[in-house]
Amino acid sequence: MASLLLSPNKTINATPPLLPQCLSPRHNLNKTKILIFPSKPYTSPKPETTTKCSSSLSSLSLKVQLDHENIEPQTLVFHEDNHRPLHEIWKEIQGLDNWEGLLDPTLNSHLRQEIIRYGEFAQACYDSFDFDPHSKYCGTCKYQGAHFFENLDMADRGYQISRYLYATSNINLPNFFQKSKLGSVWSRHANWMGFVAVATDPDQIKRLGRRDIVIAWRGTVTYLEWIYDLKDILHPAQFRNDPSIKIESGFYDLYTKKEDECRFCSFSAREQLLAEVKRLRELYQGEEISITITGHSLGAALAILSAYDIAEMGLNIVVHDGHHELESTKIPITVYSFSGPRVGNLRFKERCDELGVKVLRVVNVHDKVPRVPGIITNEKFRFQKYIEDTIAFPWSYAHVGVELELDHNQSPFLKPTNDFGCAHNLEAHLHLVDGYHGKGQKFCLVTKRDIALVNKSCDFLRAEYGVPPHWRQDENKGMVRSKDGRWVLPERPIVEAHPPDTAHHLQQVLNMCSTQLEAP
Repeated sequence: MASLLLSPNKTINATPPLLPQCLSPRHNLNKTKILIFPSKPYTSPKPETTTKCSSSLSSLSLKVQLDHENIEPQTLVFHEDNHRPLHEIWKEIQGLDNWEGLLDPTLNSHLRQEIIRYGEFAQACYDSFDFDPHSKYCGTCKYQGAHFFENLDMADRGYQISRYLYATSNINLPNFFQKSKLGSVWSRHANWMGFVAVATDPDQIKRLGRRDIVIAWRGTVTYLEWIYDLKDILHPAQFRNDPSIKIESGFYDLYTKKEDECRFCSFSAREQLLAEVKRLRELYQGEEISITITGHSLGAALAILSAYDIAEMGLNIVVHDGHHELESTKIPITVYSFSGPRVGNLRFKERCDELGVKVLRVVNVHDKVPRVPGIITNEKFRFQKYIEDTIAFPWSYAHVGVELELDHNQSPFLKPTNDFGCAHNLEAHLHLVDGYHGKGQKFCLVTKRDIALVNKSCDFLRAEYGVPPHWRQDENKGMVRSKDGRWVLPERPIVEAHPPDTAHHLQQVLNMCSTQLEAP
């Protein structure tokens, strides 16, 4: 156990958990919890570990026992700022005021939990993706939509899959896509890119204070090969009549291209998403709704791009009858971006701000991906706007939104490493969020999130914790024994490529956009 949370105003005498020495930040707030930490650092830990493996999420449990001779427990006071329920302040947590006062001087506890929760939706895209090149299903989701969260031990989240998202692999990002080496495959053109899910559990909806629509985009299964494919070439977004709004051409192609010969890519990822958002908006008309988009790495780029698109197309604008005339309200659009690159130019960033798209970018200072593209000219360059407006500089990029900057050197659980894959790892980011309390504050884990998750797909935890690297894998790589005793890879049920009403809702979106453009 990485941390021990105790009930308010109650001290429990217990063997301290295996933790390096750390101090808890002081907060002048209303509610407190008491944590017990050792008053001396552990210099020579002797952990005992028990391992339980399966193919499900959080499948490795870590039990650590320590000979605590000569270590005296020390009681520290830790204050929690969740005295107001989430359903009362959810709009602020979703970025209504650009997270002002929620990140510093200390990280708001509700915001911490929501960042981790949405990060786990992004992680689910990795955990469910078949990236085995020796499988004919390489490039697909391993699970049926109806059982997606159940298979990932996330059934308690209260969400249901609404639809899967696909993209064509016939674009100039060859190192991003996963393809089978076999001759007979599920598709020669498509890759599974993520999902749309909706909060359906009444208790979850009550806790959130609204019905939440989640869009999660898959990032890069292998590390950074794909960034070398980026040409830093800006392409007009073409989602409205403003050619000055530009995005990186590889992201644009991934989001907008389609393949008529492939039933999974007969609609582009963009068309699939817009049609589904339109359908869900109509389905839950009259309810309070939020649209939350998340992704890691290249998936974070798609998250920001799709958030801008939804807002630009006006899909978050709901018109209803007022007292004397028609009135309109906006469905909040929030992006939780993890280790994402820059997406577009400064004008793209400005337009996202104008549309009210809220973006919280979670980054590790040692990660290279958030630094690209736009190494030459970016938002830190004093004269960026002048260069864009005057000479239309083609390699000018700007980050969107608010940044939460983390540093993996602050975590006593992580070992020093020069492996950029560790610095980029999503589970490592979620671990850092768990222990972050504010700039200059000591690192202390707050939730019960297992530190073993850090090593799910990398080698980042210190050796004394006894967690093997890259431990997550399907049992027998999905092979099962048939009735005649042979080991085979079972056939997977056919997944519906697109709901039958996709074309109908997409046409409605296009008609609505045309009407808006023609309006004075």
